[in-house]
Amino acid sequence: MFMLGSEGDHYCSKKTDDICGDVCGQESSRALSMSRLRCILRGLDFKTYIFLFVLVPTCFFGIYVHGQKISYFLRPLWESPPKPFHDITHYYQENVTMENLCKLHGWGIREYPRRVFDAVLFSNELDILTLRWKELYPYITEFVLLESNSTFTGLPKPLVFASNRDKFKFVEPRLTYGTIGGRFRRGENPFVEEAYQRVALDQLLKIAGITDDDLLIMSDVDEIPSKHTINLLRWCDDIPPILHLRLKNYLYSFEFFVDNNSWRASVHRYQTGKTRYAHYRQTDDILADAGWHCSFCFRHISEFIFKMKAYSHFDRVRFSHYLNPERVQKVICKGADLFDMLPEEYTFKEIIGKLGPIPHSYSAVHLPSYLLENAKKYKFLLPGNCFRERESG
Repeated sequence: MFMLGSEGDHYCSKKTDDICGDVCGQESSRALSMSRLRCILRGLDFKTYIFLFVLVPTCFFGIYVHGQKISYFLRPLWESPPKPFHDITHYYQENVTMENLCKLHGWGIREYPRRVFDAVLFSNELDILTLRWKELYPYITEFVLLESNSTFTGLPKPLVFASNRDKFKFVEPRLTYGTIGGRFRRGENPFVEEAYQRVALDQLLKIAGITDDDLLIMSDVDEIPSKHTINLLRWCDDIPPILHLRLKNYLYSFEFFVDNNSWRASVHRYQTGKTRYAHYRQTDDILADAGWHCSFCFRHISEFIFKMKAYSHFDRVRFSHYLNPERVQKVICKGADLFDMLPEEYTFKEIIGKLGPIPHSYSAVHLPSYLLENAKKYKFLLPGNCFRERESG
């Protein structure tokens, strides 16, 4: 029934009850809205309050904190695995002649070895650079290094190699060193700056004197081909024009072996006007067991923190406490992930198989020879020595 009032009064055409009866007859729309809200809240039981004010905010917070993990775990649902590589069996034994080694790979033997150029972009990895150049020294014609005063993320950085060049006198007669000024475009995709520096490295290679059919090693400083791999490729004829190198994957040191799936390093038979320095997949052919990739293998905690802020995947630093030195040290010794991420895999089986910290390894067999010859100096890279120095000198 209708409830009639005096002129200007509101009326309500709905039946009322004891809970919301005072909603009708309010003097303004704002008061009416507030009354309706009170009506709704008075009609909720305790469990509903728990759901609205505890569980829902908790879910949103959980997604905010662990959203990246959820995305990575569900990756097999939205991204297919890449095309498999064509693995080339790698034969090596120090007492087997080079002619027989080449024949085992289905290749011929050359009358003289090719020249080899090793080209890298350098940031601050002095220890790993030393291990790399000592490993490759006998077989490299020219070492080519490009350094910038900017990180890939647009942060200013000192010219670390230039300041420590005297430590690398053993390569000086065979070194082509160049610098490039940073563009310092903060907020830009860091892969743009990285590509810009790699283009500059192409020009530096020309200055170094590379010519057709010379071998060019394309890899990051911490992706180290073994010397016998490079010696094989420089002596053998009919090797593929582009060949990726499958490296043993380590994290923080040679104590934490991850897998055998590092593939970005590559060796090219140089072709003028065609070969471009790159760090992505360029062929399907890959040579097995060709060296080591030691990622985040630093002596000082400050170097870990610098790289976390400086390299192309800096967006993985989602929270400032990730950069806390005490946290970084604990993560290293545990073999956990600095960015608290799940494994980057394409099947649930592989993701689940790699969940949790990396198991400790106690093997120091088949590592770079210079590392073992100078074990005391580089003990932080060997099993059982996870504690790092706080500051770099």
